[in-house]
Amino acid sequence: HLVPNKMRDFFCTINLDQEEVFRTQVVEKSLSPYFGEEFYFEIPRTFQWLSFYIYDKSVLQKDLRIGKVSIKKEDLCSYTGKENWFMLQPVDSNSEVQGKVHLELKLNELITDNGSVCQQLVECHGLPLINGQNCDPYATVSLVGPSRNDQKKTKVKKKTSNPQFNETFYFEVTFVWYSACLFYATLQIFLSNLYLLQPRENGNKSSKTDDLGSLRLNICYTEDCVLPSEYYTSLRNLLLKSSDVQPISASAAYILSEVCRDKYDAVLPLVRLLLHHHKLVPFVAAVAELDLKDTQEANTIFRGNSLATRCVDEMMKIVGKHYLKVTLKPVIDEICESPKPCEIDPIKLREGDNVEINMENLRYYVDKVFREIVRSSISCPTLMCDVFYSLRHLAAKRFPNDPHVQYSAVSSFVFLRFFAVAVVSPHTFHLRPHHPDAQTCRTLTLISKAIQTLGSWGSLTKSKLSSFKETFMCEFFKTFQEEKFTESVKKFLDDVSSTESKEPSGLKMYKRAQGRTRIGKKNFKKRWFCLTSREFTYHKQQEPIFTIPIKNILAVEKLDESSFNKKNMFQVLHGEKPLYIQANNCVEASEWIEALCRVTRCNQKRLSFYHPSAFLNGNWLCCKATIENTMGCARCTADVPADTQIEIDGDRETERIYSLFTINMFKLQKLEEACGSIAVYQGPRKEPDDYSNFTIEDSVATFHTLKQIIDIVEKLNESHEKYQKKRSSSAKYGSE
Repeated sequence: HLVPNKMRDFFCTINLDQEEVFRTQVVEKSLSPYFGEEFYFEIPRTFQWLSFYIYDKSVLQKDLRIGKVSIKKEDLCSYTGKENWFMLQPVDSNSEVQGKVHLELKLNELITDNGSVCQQLVECHGLPLINGQNCDPYATVSLVGPSRNDQKKTKVKKKTSNPQFNETFYFEVTFVWYSACLFYATLQIFLSNLYLLQPRENGNKSSKTDDLGSLRLNICYTEDCVLPSEYYTSLRNLLLKSSDVQPISASAAYILSEVCRDKYDAVLPLVRLLLHHHKLVPFVAAVAELDLKDTQEANTIFRGNSLATRCVDEMMKIVGKHYLKVTLKPVIDEICESPKPCEIDPIKLREGDNVEINMENLRYYVDKVFREIVRSSISCPTLMCDVFYSLRHLAAKRFPNDPHVQYSAVSSFVFLRFFAVAVVSPHTFHLRPHHPDAQTCRTLTLISKAIQTLGSWGSLTKSKLSSFKETFMCEFFKTFQEEKFTESVKKFLDDVSSTESKEPSGLKMYKRAQGRTRIGKKNFKKRWFCLTSREFTYHKQQEPIFTIPIKNILAVEKLDESSFNKKNMFQVLHGEKPLYIQANNCVEASEWIEALCRVTRCNQKRLSFYHPSAFLNGNWLCCKATIENTMGCARCTADVPADTQIEIDGDRETERIYSLFTINMFKLQKLEEACGSIAVYQGPRKEPDDYSNFTIEDSVATFHTLKQIIDIVEKLNESHEKYQKKRSSSAKYGSE
């Protein structure tokens, strides 16, 4: 029930403090828009608030902020995993407050009735951006007394969100003594601390918050305390040997997926951990083989949401991110930036639309997307090829009399669950910065349907056009019954399910960034950056202005904001002067650093040390060294060649798995009882229970694994308790 009380176009943004990181699609002509979108992201920095802003979309003017929902970081856990309605709060400059201020306060009382307060304003940190730019902050310091108010003001600091003031103010204060005796004393109080900035009080002005509407959210927030690596050795080893356990259903990794209420909670850390230790392919093969035992018909292969399919889905999202961008981003950009009418449903045609012309436009887009996909096999990551190779041969083994099943086993993932999904939701895969408009979304939906059908091996050769639910799609696909399409799909599936190595891809990944030099603010220019497996370039137009061969990159690291008073900066170190780049937001900066680290992971001359700040005015801002080519003062975050997923923290993923086991300890114990009971594995179950739907192929092997899991989790519980006690005893009042 949003305001104003007339049908408008609305969208919602997701913000860390005041920094926008995601945006939903625009819901047109509604007062109660349903977005129904899901965003998952790692939080790459500290924050105070997770906020959601509702906007009224405007074509000619600035989008109007209707209201917001802001949740403190400390309160996120109380809302996690539940749907809640939140009342929208008004948005004004007074409520948009964030950051910290460092104050030093000293009170000196002398013999006289009057004392003095010495207050030093040292610095502020994390102030909000104004329209995406740093502000010109200053501060006022006020002493409020019974008879008068005294206020003083600092100097203005230009273009920064972390101003260094270092100014001292003196105030004279009057004390009222309630004793007739002459009192001689010296009282000295000295406080130095960081304080969170709070909104200014509203006075007598009351804000109406009950007439703006409300927003329903489902938030899942996890925050783990990661212990040193040696604490996870036992659990990590138990998980990593899962693919060797017979049967696979008795392995620790499989049991994790069984006890979690939502398999996705288990799949995400499990896939990342196995990927990090090069154990994912054999595990996927093992759970896929178990999945195939229950598959009776070849045409339903890998169509459900089993552990195997979810693991492959998550693997493709992690490993195939760059592959999607180099393959689809250019054509998706063309569709979104120069849209042509493509509606072919007679019911949805607008007045003046020509269905024949629309069909030609749609055919043009489908041909172009299809052509980019089938030509992209050389860019397909090796890990994806290894997984597809395993799935293909397992399917052929399960259905030896079906010549098409080895292809449909691969196409059900790479076309239906990878490319088709990315086409219909390009913003989810970071192919577009925001959700496309309604007409473009409809075009992408039609293209996605076409790609699914073209990629479904055998759907054209078996003349299944009559199975289309929509008659108009059936008519459209009559133009595709050509042998070249089926042959192109077959060749592509052969290529991506091969274990042969490929030459590096020369296709491009584009992302907007700013600047490269260290001269100063005025020299930062907006440029298009392009990353391939061979070179890193930036462009003003088509031709590159500057090129760095990938083999020459020595390190990729974050750059301190203090260097140029700019946020979200990182540096690319190579043979010449460092290349300084500013991304649009913290999530985008993290993705670029990850992508650059991934393609340079095997460079033999990678640096071990770097300078976190820039070399300006004859010295390094970080260590004050005056020689420009001196060795760095900080250790690189990735100073040795790493695996494909450079950003995966194996200890963190193991800690997340430990947390899941802890949450589901009751189920583990019930499952252990079930395996240990003769009535379960030698006789009928007496009554349904939490474990009645679990897969127990070998009760003895499963019992043995469960006992190991429970013992390891109990030991980790003790380690966490000791850490929390140590942390509590060492914490000081007033510290962060």
